[in-house]
Amino acid sequence: MSLPILKRLKNHPLIELLANNGGNPRTLVLIEPLWGIPYNLIAPFATLYMYNQGITDVQIGLILSIAMFVQVFFSFFGGILTDKMGRKFTTMMGDFFGWAVACLIWSFSNNFWLFLAAAIFNSFEQINQTAWYCLLIEDADPKDLIGLYTWVNIGGLVAIFFAPLSGLFINSYSVVPVLHVLYLIFSLTMLAKSFITYKFCTETRQGKIRMAETKNVSALHMLGEYRQLIPKLLQNKGVLKAVSVSVILYITNLVSTNFFSLYATQRLGLSDNYLALFPILNAAVMLIFMVAIQHRLSTVKFRIPMWVGLGLYALGILLLIMAPIGNLACVVFYVFVTAVGSALVNPRKDALLQLNINPQERARINALIMASTIAFSSPFGYFAGWLSSMDRRLPFAFMCALYVTAMVIIGRIQEPSVGADDAP
Repeated sequence: MSLPILKRLKNHPLIELLANNGGNPRTLVLIEPLWGIPYNLIAPFATLYMYNQGITDVQIGLILSIAMFVQVFFSFFGGILTDKMGRKFTTMMGDFFGWAVACLIWSFSNNFWLFLAAAIFNSFEQINQTAWYCLLIEDADPKDLIGLYTWVNIGGLVAIFFAPLSGLFINSYSVVPVLHVLYLIFSLTMLAKSFITYKFCTETRQGKIRMAETKNVSALHMLGEYRQLIPKLLQNKGVLKAVSVSVILYITNLVSTNFFSLYATQRLGLSDNYLALFPILNAAVMLIFMVAIQHRLSTVKFRIPMWVGLGLYALGILLLIMAPIGNLACVVFYVFVTAVGSALVNPRKDALLQLNINPQERARINALIMASTIAFSSPFGYFAGWLSSMDRRLPFAFMCALYVTAMVIIGRIQEPSVGADDAP
């Protein structure tokens, strides 16, 4: 690689941002592939793994809804645990139980009850969500939030390029035995991720303050304090709009993740082998967009990019629904369009939410928001399974309606302040 190219890379805004945000942000971004690589090896085939072992569409939806109900409980207490035990320790605990243990169970699951047990353990990951976001951003500059969330997305996207490996193995050995092994590997990588978090991350300044403030406060008392937080949350229109969009995107991601593979193979008649290629195309488009274009959109901030991204989501879904049976080109174009939409929406959605909440109560407010998001979304796993059992196009028609709703909400938001004086 020539020196001019290396110099341009070194001076790229994303590289400079990571260089200026050492410590927790850099560590968490760099170890994200330990989760992302095995997750993306498995994700395209996870539903087929269940389906090929006799789990029906309705049972898949039921597992999703039950797991989401449990996630509400863990999310609700996630903020309390994050404040009392610290951002770092809570992140490690969520990674261990939510992924290492859950993936170990998934590795030998062969019936409804084992899959349900694995999904319930995976619900521990919701404790991790609150703590992880706090660990990532609390010592960072507010103006760097979109960039940091872009890096988080990039870390996951780079991992997707490993996905063809699972397709090659499945072509030789079939879905079930390959995913038995991949889930076991996933369990081991999450053990490694937990250790690295312990070794190289430090508790945030706000985390230390909250640990000291809550040291002699019981969890039940802290739970009771939600009575004061909830009214404040409901009175904040900026937070409510951001949460509404997050709920919609959570539901649509839930439906797409769990029913796209069935739609592509059972409805459109495409080969299972293509399932590993679609995430690669999605990742390639998103990476090119995030590296070459994302930083050029800093002047337009949130509303317009998110509105355009949601419109691309809706367009992609319409293309997918109207795709003729066996037509690979329509599915490829769907993946391309939604990848650009994701690059526009995902980093801004996360940053928009964090910039609208009180930094002093970030952990509990994030936990409350996450619990509310999952609670509102929980019936839709079963609902999507029921729709899919009637016609595999129906879950995607439902997604399209949700994207249009999100566009209306985004059209009414106010651009949040990202001044240097605003603490993250």
